[in-house]
Amino acid sequence: MMTALLLVLQLATPPVYDRVILGGHVMDPASRLDAPRNIGLQGGRIAVISGEAIRGRDTIDARGLVVAPGFIDLHAHGQTPETYRFYALDGVTTALELELGTSDVAAWYRERSAGGGERINYGVSIGHIKVRMAVMHDSGTWMPVSDGAYRAASPAEIGEIAKRIEIGLNEGAVSIGAGFPYTPAATRDELLALFRVAAVTETPIHVHIRPGVAGLRDALSLAGETKAAMHVVHINSAGLADTPVMLEMISDARAHGRDVTTEAYPYDAGMTEIQSATIQDTYRAAPDERFAELEWPRTGERLNRESFERYGRTGGPVVVHTNTEQMVAVAIASPLTLIASDAYWQQGTGHPRTTGTFARVLGRYVRETHALSLMDAIRKMTLMPAQRLYARVPAMRQKGRLRVGADADITIFDPGAVMDRSTYREPSLSPAGIQHVIVNGVSVVANGQAVEGVAPGKAVRGAGAAPR
Repeated sequence: MMTALLLVLQLATPPVYDRVILGGHVMDPASRLDAPRNIGLQGGRIAVISGEAIRGRDTIDARGLVVAPGFIDLHAHGQTPETYRFYALDGVTTALELELGTSDVAAWYRERSAGGGERINYGVSIGHIKVRMAVMHDSGTWMPVSDGAYRAASPAEIGEIAKRIEIGLNEGAVSIGAGFPYTPAATRDELLALFRVAAVTETPIHVHIRPGVAGLRDALSLAGETKAAMHVVHINSAGLADTPVMLEMISDARAHGRDVTTEAYPYDAGMTEIQSATIQDTYRAAPDERFAELEWPRTGERLNRESFERYGRTGGPVVVHTNTEQMVAVAIASPLTLIASDAYWQQGTGHPRTTGTFARVLGRYVRETHALSLMDAIRKMTLMPAQRLYARVPAMRQKGRLRVGADADITIFDPGAVMDRSTYREPSLSPAGIQHVIVNGVSVVANGQAVEGVAPGKAVRGAGAAPR
């Protein structure tokens, strides 16, 4: 009798969760939930989403705030504790370096796990640029500047590049990364070898295409010939004035059953290394007036031929003012694009997209210009990037959504106040309105401030390559 009574009392006692998020407006693009709810977290996962009262050992008051899945950034070049802090303050719970990548996947993950984890979830591609630099013994550090950019690979070297990419996949790389403008000497045979590995291993290849319609046509041809899945990075900076046409090309490819996706970031200037082939090959022989497109971020000066050559000898990031707000808006509003920052940060200098991408989309393109609905913007930041990786990274099915059993990666923001604050002069300024960011159940941002001394982030890794 006593045992039965205790059981009844236990069943009647509401559970106490590790922490609860109370009174927030929950928006989940996967389920289309768009209503006030309470969320209970247990063991790093979502345990309950309810309209009823719930209790927790720790409480976040989310009244007046939107509760969304944590933002997922597929294109974040800075992968350091400093930049992970930047990303978290912008609402990002998972930041992946999937374009440039690395040449040594195992070492890359070892470096980040050695100290006991990171602030947010992290992952990397096996990068064609980095592998080519290693195979061709390029003298560059960040980008290829010698043989890695300007010498054609022999058949044996192409074979070695393909072999190293396969090794990287077997070590858990999330995807294959490539940047054609940075390796102009790579022949079509070399690129075909790269795409064949992607196809055989069923791994998406994230490509910085050569500029314009011709560049997209070439990449689509490589993907079509090999039947590889392809993700075109930053369509706005690859397309410039051709962005609408190129989006239509991707739409047509998808309508014909091709696995092609793309992304955009919400700024009309790019940034890359001044010594890289894509900058040197474009501007070395350019008319004098074109140098004013380039800005040296450490001083704010627009370049001329003399300063271009001077800074080109020392190296460093350069801002590239070649796009328009109109083309950025077209890319951001397109239903084809997910949001990715292309975050860029080197030794205290970087692009404001490093710190403000996601807040800028929510503030400018949702609240101010109404180019996107709030639900569509959240979808572009959460569900769409997770879906791009489902085939290669099954664990991503537990991210980018709010449902029972999903990873407790959650971003809570004020829809009336969220906005980027970073500029080309002050790129490290954190945004306004991102109130709470939770990674695997642990707060990394609380009340708009970074929480120090926490490292709940986990490695995001692909399954070992398994040829069909």
